[in-house]
Amino acid sequence: MDNCSIITKPAIHLAGISYCGPYSTFPDEAIRLQSEFLSRKHELNTVSKSPVLYSPYFGNEVFASYWACYEVYHMEELPRGMVQFTIPEHRYAMVATSNKRIGEAYEQLFAWMNERKLNKHDSALAIEVFYINERHWEEEEVELLIPLRDE
Repeated sequence: MDNCSIITKPAIHLAGISYCGPYSTFPDEAIRLQSEFLSRKHELNTVSKSPVLYSPYFGNEVFASYWACYEVYHMEELPRGMVQFTIPEHRYAMVATSNKRIGEAYEQLFAWMNERKLNKHDSALAIEVFYINERHWEEEEVELLIPLRDE
């Protein structure tokens, strides 16, 4: 669990598309959503701040809302079907992994949080951050961020 840490991420302004549905449709729908968004990334080229794909998400015991976004400068006009929003600054428990090991990385991160008695901020968004290298698409670096409640 050496790759777990606590970070503070400043507010981030994003634009993207979303999927909302039952947990039983994940991760297939998340992968489909990201592929659809990446096929439209050219629509944000002039306002995108970086090639990093952000996937904030929020859910309960039945449903989840999952996003595929880029960090952007504020936009007056959005591409069709996209929305923009700002995630406020938060402290996060973070683990670095690859897209092939996300499930076990979540288990590791939650065990690490549990050991340190860190509590998830239930009304804040968790975020998956994908560092996409188009030459090595099959395996990419991912950071998993779980928002922490201030104690």
